[in-house]
Amino acid sequence: QVQLVESGGGLVQSGGSQRLSCAASGSILSGYTMRWYRQTPGKQREFVASISSGGSTNYADSVKGRFTISRDTAKNTMYLQMNSLKPEDTAVYYCNLETMFGKDYWGKGTLVTVSS
Repeated sequence: QVQLVESGGGLVQSGGSQRLSCAASGSILSGYTMRWYRQTPGKQREFVASISSGGSTNYADSVKGRFTISRDTAKNTMYLQMNSLKPEDTAVYYCNLETMFGKDYWGKGTLVTVSS
């Protein structure tokens, strides 16, 4: 089993920055991909960014150039640096880990609120 705990959410002004963290613990093997998703009420959870075990990254078009995903493999922790935040970035942000066998784990989410 793998446990994921997000932190770093909160209230931030439009144009500001916030850094989210996702700490993974449990039976973590190598070769996993980690992702950030976000969800607002009444909408489907949407992909934000991903980082592979090799360090390759991908971003949703809506955050490209503003958000940066990174990971500290030694600490089993993933980060999401969010800059130039907009009110439409307001959401609950979820951490996801996909093992090399295709099994998914999710955190409980952390709320980011961007005020205009």
